[in-house]
Amino acid sequence: MEELSVDLITSSRSILKGTVILLFILGWAFIAFANPLAAASAQFQMVLTGVGLQLLSLVTLALEQRAPVWSSRLAIGLLAAAVISASQGWSAPELMALLILPVGLAALLINLPAALTAACLLTLLLGAGTRLSWWEFRAVTFSVVSIWGEYLLLLVLLKPVMEFSAWTLDYYRQARTIIDKSRERKMELEQVLEDLVRANEQLTRLNTLAQGLRQIAEDARTAKEQFVANVSHELRTPLNMILGFSENILQAPESYGDRLSPALLSDLVVIHRNAQHLSHLIDDVLDLSQIEADQMALSKEWVDVTEVVQDAVIAVQPLYQSKGLFLHAEIQPGLPSLFCDCTRIREVLLNLLSNAGRFTEQGGVRVQVREDAGTGVLFSVTDTGPGISEENIQKLFQPFQQVDGSIRRRFGGTGLGLSISKRFVELHNGKIWIESKIGAGTTFHFRIPFEPAAQLMDRAGSSRWVSEDWEYLQRTRPSRAPLPVMVPRVIVLDAGGILKRFLTRYMSGTEIISASSLEEAESLYSESPAHALIINGSSLENELDRVNHSSVIPKDIPIFICSIANTQEEWSAQGVSDLLIKPISREALITALDRLGIQSGTVLIVDDEPDALQLFGRFLTSINREYSVLLARDGQEALEVIRERRPDVILLDLIMPNMNGFQFLTSRASDLHIRQIPVILISARDISGHPVVSNAIAITKSSGLSMHELLAVIQKISQMLSIGWPKDDRAPREESAG
Repeated sequence: MEELSVDLITSSRSILKGTVILLFILGWAFIAFANPLAAASAQFQMVLTGVGLQLLSLVTLALEQRAPVWSSRLAIGLLAAAVISASQGWSAPELMALLILPVGLAALLINLPAALTAACLLTLLLGAGTRLSWWEFRAVTFSVVSIWGEYLLLLVLLKPVMEFSAWTLDYYRQARTIIDKSRERKMELEQVLEDLVRANEQLTRLNTLAQGLRQIAEDARTAKEQFVANVSHELRTPLNMILGFSENILQAPESYGDRLSPALLSDLVVIHRNAQHLSHLIDDVLDLSQIEADQMALSKEWVDVTEVVQDAVIAVQPLYQSKGLFLHAEIQPGLPSLFCDCTRIREVLLNLLSNAGRFTEQGGVRVQVREDAGTGVLFSVTDTGPGISEENIQKLFQPFQQVDGSIRRRFGGTGLGLSISKRFVELHNGKIWIESKIGAGTTFHFRIPFEPAAQLMDRAGSSRWVSEDWEYLQRTRPSRAPLPVMVPRVIVLDAGGILKRFLTRYMSGTEIISASSLEEAESLYSESPAHALIINGSSLENELDRVNHSSVIPKDIPIFICSIANTQEEWSAQGVSDLLIKPISREALITALDRLGIQSGTVLIVDDEPDALQLFGRFLTSINREYSVLLARDGQEALEVIRERRPDVILLDLIMPNMNGFQFLTSRASDLHIRQIPVILISARDISGHPVVSNAIAITKSSGLSMHELLAVIQKISQMLSIGWPKDDRAPREESAG
């Protein structure tokens, strides 16, 4: 296209130069071939015309570079003047037919409008002649016809070409612009891809490094557990000496010669009892360390579940008899064999039964064993003890943890039994959990699947290395990789859904997630952390109590509790059957009528806008149903219409003059004859968008609020709600201890 443009410009200049040369030759012809039959003055005039043509042609040639448009116009005028002068000087009217040359030259050098202008001027010039002879008149007429015939021919031939050329040039420019932008975008895309490749390389290296560090940490943990196991074994040797000698002295004091004093024997009993306690503690620590170090080997075999349970019950029976407690075992008949480590499962049952017996003062314990939906065996140990609060349940499966210190001192124990039992159950691919309520006892459940447990992964072949070719590369330009936009995330627990609608509408830029229960909220939080949990409940006290006694609430998430009434329920109490917010589509209106079961009958439309009355009336008449439409412009007129003709349904606008929709609903509620007519609100105002007042708000967090957090919350809320509070952004500073 650029080459074509250059060619067009070059051709135009060539035509102009050819015209200038022609004019110069015509000037020489006027000088050399002056009419010898004419008078001397006429001959002088022709010579003068020739000299002028030559001089002006040189001027035209000089202007060709600086002012090409004016140079073209001058060349066209000189050519027309030369033709007219030649026809008059040589007395040859037929030469005027050559006036078609200036018209064509104007079209070629400038454009078609310039050719039209030249044709008009030449026509006027030819028509200005008077007292023409018949021959001259015929020449002039022929010249005018030739001029306009040439223009029409140029119009037919050149106009489409010029339009096509202009269209092609315009699209060429657009294409060039698009290509330039595409090149820029391609360059940016290549830079982004380069940044992503570099970021991916760095991420891969960091992941490799993290894997190595993770493996190092795992090895350190394993080494720690192995050290604990080794120390536990080393402690057993001296402990064995203490237990062996003390037991031997107590059972055979005569082997030590003279009679030992009663005080010494009493002290030895204490030493022996505490040594046994220490031995049990070491056994528990050794079991726990072996599990943590992945050195606990299970000896699995097909066992009879009934025998395992009966052996555990017989073993703890003396404890229950000594305290006067009952111990009942309910085993489902026909239980299939279980592939497990008989010793470990019996130890789990012994731990649970022993704990239940130690913490139960009255009543007893019931053991239930049954098949769980054909997938495994469910063991349940239920006691009649004091129960455990929800906040303390999570502590029970932690090593060296019990409900509280006083219970440990009163009932004894190391706090390792439940932790070890949990690990034994998990080694069998099982699950253990607790159900308890203060004052109503506690039930421990654990489930062992029928299928053989999957083998643990062999970690001996884990790769542990850091990439040796990792190097730091300095970035030479800002990264063009798109950054993710992180928005706040809020979980809303709202049965009616009104609070979520408000938050979605007014908290733009915040991700609002809905939950139907605290358990679902905890599941959503575990999938992706949230910044806050907002609960809308009917009673703040009940919701606070429910939150405080829940074990599924995340520890660090702030919880906001408020009480917002559902306006939809309030409208339902006033007899409103449905609510449609303008603009209302035809399908929405039909759906609302279908929900009421009104397929035909009389419909009263109450609205102060004539256009709305026409629109809804047109909706109803365009439906292939037998609807009869009544219209009213306010509530008072609607009451009068209802008294004359009882409609089957009322479409009611709220904002109207005289009697508005609210007043109409009040009057309707007091009239027994029209109270039962269903009402569909059609309003431009969202009724649920009216200001809603909550009488209180509560803020809590499972892990508690520190003094700094408490002061910050008080200050921020006071700034928003208190009248006259200074509006500054200063947050309370933490006081340094000491």
